[in-house]
Amino acid sequence: MEKISRMASENGVVIFSKSTCCLCYVVDILFQELLVRPVVHEIDKDPEGREMEKALLRLGCNAPAVPAVFIGGKFVGSTNEVMSLHLSGSLVTLLKPYQAVSSN
Repeated sequence: MEKISRMASENGVVIFSKSTCCLCYVVDILFQELLVRPVVHEIDKDPEGREMEKALLRLGCNAPAVPAVFIGGKFVGSTNEVMSLHLSGSLVTLLKPYQAVSSN
């Protein structure tokens, strides 16, 4: 779907989420702890949410389709893929261009 592609390409880090999804919240908090402020788009609050969810599934998201994480315009995966990248140390490398400068 064009809306997903546009949002993913216009923003460094995007999490397609649902407002009631605890795993979406966990991924968002992880990114914030890594000094990244992702764009979080809650598809359950979007009038096109159902179509977006179907499009995310077609892109390779597992059911449920959220969280669906895009970094640098590329689909990274869901919680399992993000956590695997984090545990291997690769996530920080992917996120480096999008990290805010710490004031500490």
